[in-house]
Amino acid sequence: MSKPELDIARNLRTIEWLKAELVGSLASLFKALVGSSEDRILDALANMILISYILAKRLGCSFSRLGTRVENKIKANIEQGHEIERWYGDFSALLHYLENDKR
Repeated sequence: MSKPELDIARNLRTIEWLKAELVGSLASLFKALVGSSEDRILDALANMILISYILAKRLGCSFSRLGTRVENKIKANIEQGHEIERWYGDFSALLHYLENDKR
């Protein structure tokens, strides 16, 4: 196999591995929710976010494009009066965090 073919095969295996990791992290989240362990919940959620960013990169999308898309989705949910926004203001709070409070 030539170098480009090896790179393509490795990238495909990596994508499949990341997809499995994402599903595994979701399963970990569900298990953590049963036990109500905040550390385990945060770990699972953090893993899902990290894996999503790395998966996007492996699929040819830059981190900044994904970040911009996330912010656009947040703004759209605010504008469309998403129920969670109406009930709790969570999308506005997240947008404020991303724009102002992020470390």
